[in-house]
Amino acid sequence: MKRKRKPKLAVWKFASCDGCQLSLLDCEDELLALAAEIEIANFPEASRAVMKGPYDLSLVEGSITTPHDAERIQKVRRASKRLVTIGACATAGGIQALRNFKDVKEFTRVVYATPDYISTLDKSTAISDHVRVDFELQGCPINKAQLVEVISAFLNGRKPNTPAHSVCVECKLRGTVCVMVAHGTPCLGPVTHAGCGAICPSYDRGCYGCFGPMETPNTASLSDWWSGLGVKEGEIVRVFRSFNAYAEPFRKESEKHEE
Repeated sequence: MKRKRKPKLAVWKFASCDGCQLSLLDCEDELLALAAEIEIANFPEASRAVMKGPYDLSLVEGSITTPHDAERIQKVRRASKRLVTIGACATAGGIQALRNFKDVKEFTRVVYATPDYISTLDKSTAISDHVRVDFELQGCPINKAQLVEVISAFLNGRKPNTPAHSVCVECKLRGTVCVMVAHGTPCLGPVTHAGCGAICPSYDRGCYGCFGPMETPNTASLSDWWSGLGVKEGEIVRVFRSFNAYAEPFRKESEKHEE
């Protein structure tokens, strides 16, 4: 009897810290179960083995920051039946997208002794700005349980079941007192996608927006609330410009408050 071919999984890295790939390795027992069902065809963090495509599912970490990146992602897309971006860098340009608000040539001039040798694009952009993406999994880093769910969903031909609500719901589920209401602490929780388990508010700190904007976030209302707490315009800009600074809702809101 002919053995059924296992689906091929490939993991690709672009401009990033590798944290989201490590989240996959952190799956431990879940990863062992997945490995029995799939063939890991390309995953530099886990194996030196490289198999040729096409790949049934590609996971892409990192943003596009160089001309070489822009060419390589096109090749990855052509070799992949399904492509899922993982993490803030791949879905929103990452922390490196902070350069998008300034002149990147000025940065290279200040940092590098010979900037002429630096080949980089003016902006750090999400993978979806360059190729068609089948699903975006947000987070910095991603939630490993959500990652396992996404992989399982695509391998079984169904839609991933990931939460669409905000971090505020996670606070309520774990019984955490709202830091904005109780202490007047600016918090991105009301507009940030769930996934972290509301770690920061549980330690009386405002959410930093690691998981990026939730669906239809009301960033304007949140900024008005912060202004009522005495938060200055410059601070509002700074809070929205972190791991997901170039995600459209956060980017537009930060630009509204620039002096």
